[in-house]
Amino acid sequence: MNPTNISLPQKLARQFRGCLLGTLFISATADAGTADNVASGKLAKAVGPSIAESISLGDRLENLGRLYNNEDNPILQNLWILGRYHGQYHWSDGSNGEDEGYESRRIRIGGQAQLFNHLVLHAQAISGSDFEPVYNGFTELWARWMFSDAVQLTIGQQKHRFSHDRNVSSRYIQTLERSALINMFGADYTPAVTLSGRKGHIDYYAGIFSNAAGTDMWESFTELNSGYSLLAAVYYDLGKSLGTDSAFLHASYVHSDANDNATNLNRYEDGFSAALIMTKGPASFMAEGIIGLGAEKGDAYGINLQPGYFITDKLQIVGRYQLAASNGDNGIQAQRRYERSAGLSTGDLYQAGYVGLNYHIAKHRIKVMTGIEYSTLGGEEVWTASTMFRVFWGPHSGGAFPMNVVLPGAVGSN
Repeated sequence: MNPTNISLPQKLARQFRGCLLGTLFISATADAGTADNVASGKLAKAVGPSIAESISLGDRLENLGRLYNNEDNPILQNLWILGRYHGQYHWSDGSNGEDEGYESRRIRIGGQAQLFNHLVLHAQAISGSDFEPVYNGFTELWARWMFSDAVQLTIGQQKHRFSHDRNVSSRYIQTLERSALINMFGADYTPAVTLSGRKGHIDYYAGIFSNAAGTDMWESFTELNSGYSLLAAVYYDLGKSLGTDSAFLHASYVHSDANDNATNLNRYEDGFSAALIMTKGPASFMAEGIIGLGAEKGDAYGINLQPGYFITDKLQIVGRYQLAASNGDNGIQAQRRYERSAGLSTGDLYQAGYVGLNYHIAKHRIKVMTGIEYSTLGGEEVWTASTMFRVFWGPHSGGAFPMNVVLPGAVGSN
């Protein structure tokens, strides 16, 4: 068959078969290697083969990157090297173009130390996409003083944590990219002063941020001439009150007073989000609404629905439906990656549906993800198929699903 005559559904079927076969091959070889190594290694000698085989690779890599840990040391309690590598291949075919290729999406390296039982120092440098450039500044460069669990003060380059979708670290997200509307806000990493903590059922986070950051961290910290943004967010732990294993309500608000020097949060003056996140057994569900007000090209509102189900302890099927609308004719913009290069541009109504399979080789530490997404905007459409490899080392982040959480597989699945 002539490749140029292959229809769109046939192309998608081939792409998805390749993604799925790659996932199953890696998962099978990973499982075989894990069993052999556990059965023949020091762990087996110490606890016996039957117990060792039941300890998953994810459990054994729980502290991957930790160099030192001694809670009794009054000076240094722990020391980590941290970082991540996210590589992904995509193929996008739209009504107005197509694009495909492999991208080293995220490359980060750094360290973290806890000192004097109260001080945490954190630094994480970043490379550009495909290591161009090799050094592209710092995503995070901060110091935190922990007065108590309820009061923690952090100063330095930090993440804007507007919305649950944005708050979930890229180490734990279940899809190729975050939702289109939250990416339109342009919330990134900038110098900030924040307060956070947990009291009872409530986790809170609030601060004031610069609206620009660059590769020269001295300039980022001293030339605060981009305007500012104010951010407040809260999680409320509902526990099992809804008949689920876990349930959280999340709400956040951001106000941005950006000027012409701003590179982040320079689209909307105000943003609001509200989310409900639930898990029960192998199933999960997240529903979030987001509103952006005060943009030159129109206000925007949207919803983001994400169901998921662990077929086994390692294999998860996920879905997502997105809708974003605006009162401006060009108030919604397509995803910068994958969609714009395949023909999507701007419009007033965006919709997208995603379905994928994620294989957790070592929980969230090492995983392979595959997915297919259909999106439409401004009368154009794009299909995107993707295969992703993700690995990270360093301390975990706590929080509502899917932060550092892998649910038990369906009963009788193994």
